[in-house]
Amino acid sequence: MENILDLYAQPYDPDRPVVCFDERPCQLIGEKRVATPVQPGKPARYDSEYERKGTSNQFGFFQPLQNWRHLKPTHHRKSEDFALCMQYLVDVLFPEAREVRVVLDNLNTHTPAALYKTFEPSEALRILDRIRFHYTPKHGSWLNMVEFEFSALSRQCLNRRIPEFEQLSEVVGLWEEKRNHRKATVNWLFTVEDARTKLSRLYPQPSLS
Repeated sequence: MENILDLYAQPYDPDRPVVCFDERPCQLIGEKRVATPVQPGKPARYDSEYERKGTSNQFGFFQPLQNWRHLKPTHHRKSEDFALCMQYLVDVLFPEAREVRVVLDNLNTHTPAALYKTFEPSEALRILDRIRFHYTPKHGSWLNMVEFEFSALSRQCLNRRIPEFEQLSEVVGLWEEKRNHRKATVNWLFTVEDARTKLSRLYPQPSLS
């Protein structure tokens, strides 16, 4: 935990940017009946019945010190998808960075092994040489600031029925563009000192012997 909190307290370094990364499933839902459109004095009406049209996934990249986020929709979230995201991170999003410090949880696909499973060893090593993983502790996913972005995404963008993957990608892309334009970010106030005071029960007690 302190490793993550110390990382958040450091000033911005373009050579070693901090990026919070995670993913969330998105269910595709369609209408069984055509909705009644908006009329003067009356909101649009939707039938309570709906049609499940499968699931998709959103990978999220969030750079809090730059007020920037990027969502990458995929059809699933296999280990290969994680590996491709890490390649995308270093080659497309941060090609000039010497090292990208990635905050992420301990999901079983979030491992260096996923890159060796997906790429040739030389390519996997090339990508991993550009990344340093900082894992949140067990039951500590709240320490990953990208979770706040997913919460905002759910409230502001995914609070409707979206039936197709292409439509979902378009809607999420517009949300991302507007939020980046507004430079929305997370005002993180929890520090190492706060953790030692408020979460002291989580620290091992020193032996008096």
